[in-house]
Amino acid sequence: MTTATRRVKKFNNMESAAWKWMRYTGVLMLPLVWGHVLIQDIVVGVHAIDNAYVLQRWSNIFWQVYDILLLGFTFAHGVNGLRQVVNDFVHTQRARNILGWVFLVFWAVVTVIGAWALIAVGQANLAAQL
Repeated sequence: MTTATRRVKKFNNMESAAWKWMRYTGVLMLPLVWGHVLIQDIVVGVHAIDNAYVLQRWSNIFWQVYDILLLGFTFAHGVNGLRQVVNDFVHTQRARNILGWVFLVFWAVVTVIGAWALIAVGQANLAAQL
C-alpha cells in the first residue's frame, strides 16, 4: 500500500503575513492583557489608580516596555481585524492593497505616538524627581 502526499501551495503575500500576525499578536496579547488586568484591577485596584500612580509606573523602563508592547499588539490585532472587515466590502484588489497599506501606516503612527507619550511622561517624571 502506498500513501499519496499532497503538496499545498504556500503563499507569501500580505494576506498570509496579516493572517500570521493576527495569530502572533493574539498569543502575545494573552499574558500582557491578563497581567495588566491582574495588576491594575486586582492587586492595585481601580480605586487606587491616580495620576501619581501612573507617573510612578511609567517612570520604570519595564512598565514602559510592557505598556508599549500591550499598545502595539492590541492595536495591531484590532487594526488587522478592521482590515479584514473592510476587505469584505471592498472588491478590487488594488483598493484592498491601498487600504492595507493605509491601515499599516495608521497602526505605525498611532503606536509610535503612544510609545513616545509613554516614554516622554516617564522621563519628565524622572527629571522632576531629581
